[in-house]
Amino acid sequence: MNRHISRRTFLQRTGTATAVVWGAPAILRGQLNEQKLRVAFIGTGGRGAAHIQEAEKNGCVCPCFADVDTRRWGEATKRWPDAKGYQDYRKMLEKEAANIDVVMVATPDHHHYPATILAMQLGKHVYTEKPLTHTIWEARQLFLAHQKYRKLVTQMGNQGHANEGNRLMVEWIRQGAIGKVKEIHVWTNRPIWPQPVRTPEGEDPVPPELDWDCWIGPAPMRKFKAKYPNGKDVYHPFAWRGWWDFGGGALADMGCHTADCAIWAMEPDAPTQVEVIECGEMPEGNFPDKSKLRFRFPAKGDQPAFDLYWYDGGLKPPRPEFLEPDREMPKTGALFIGEKGGLLSAGDYGDSPRLIPESLMREVGKPKQMLERSPGHFKEFFMACRGEQPREFARSNFSYAARLTELILLGNLALRAGPGKTFGWNSQELKVTGLPELQQFVDKKYRAGWEFRKI
Repeated sequence: MNRHISRRTFLQRTGTATAVVWGAPAILRGQLNEQKLRVAFIGTGGRGAAHIQEAEKNGCVCPCFADVDTRRWGEATKRWPDAKGYQDYRKMLEKEAANIDVVMVATPDHHHYPATILAMQLGKHVYTEKPLTHTIWEARQLFLAHQKYRKLVTQMGNQGHANEGNRLMVEWIRQGAIGKVKEIHVWTNRPIWPQPVRTPEGEDPVPPELDWDCWIGPAPMRKFKAKYPNGKDVYHPFAWRGWWDFGGGALADMGCHTADCAIWAMEPDAPTQVEVIECGEMPEGNFPDKSKLRFRFPAKGDQPAFDLYWYDGGLKPPRPEFLEPDREMPKTGALFIGEKGGLLSAGDYGDSPRLIPESLMREVGKPKQMLERSPGHFKEFFMACRGEQPREFARSNFSYAARLTELILLGNLALRAGPGKTFGWNSQELKVTGLPELQQFVDKKYRAGWEFRKI
């Protein structure tokens, strides 16, 4: 078989397998509680290793897995020695479609959409790491796929969405604990990989264990280089986040975590304006070592217009005047500023939220529970896949996650424009307003053999 089959050829070859899967008894799709879910992993190192651990913990089995680098297969093979390994996930999905119920995707960002949409088109439940997609267009496609494939359970890997802290913050905000929100500030300690990056000189031999062509996948082909002169990785296995072709920088890496509480609590319409207030150098159009962005959201219902600020690379918001002198600003976190005071959380997952000042915390106390509590981010996904809970029990499903990802990735469009320029967003038509030169970055071209277009 030609390893680099196109999407059209893939679907032609797998059409029969898809029909078999959907025509089979429900037990073959993992819909009975007593049936062990059969999970295929795309990516077995890094976050993929965490997926493997969680799947095993939740009683799943693994018939097959895929990772372009066979040196990273160990986490899967030591748990399921009989599982079949592949380097090309397209080949795995073609050959193993009838043997799997769930696909879990933990690849560099540029593979998220191709791997996810192929799995959904084969009738598989899908868990995909954050950010859900590499481009805004891809995020919208997965939103539509969630609506189309209504028997499938989906989940994006922003684990904090299941945490108590995030749900407390949503409840406090929606119950008016700090009054109408004026500003939201979200910051992270990323990047922790080389960034900004430039294409290195020369070329290195590709390790025999690595399928470099498959690693590049839908991105433009480039020469393999293992290390910079300072010894730091150039692309694989972790440094890809600093490259536009493969990742989304600090914002795409952590925005779906740290800004989750803000988008969840406010449920805003599309921003009227997005802009870069400050950023470092962006060589070759890749991501800077630091940035500060502003998203201006319109009034909605009785909530006035508000601004959301994003900071990375060591930048932080100004210390609010009502924060007690002995309370430190966390290294990463989220801060809501309202008419009556503030709401502050530490970390990227809504940890230890507190109303501030402390007098407000004592006055208001714990919010009234509005949201169902989660048994755990991974557990809620697997429970829904087994039919123990309804489909939407996986709360960071693609209906929500695609919208969150779309808003986050608008910030990377702003980085493309640079400081001093602003634009708006027509969400219905996926159109940039004000800076038409940014429209080209809403979508991207796929390398020949990796064309994954509309569902």
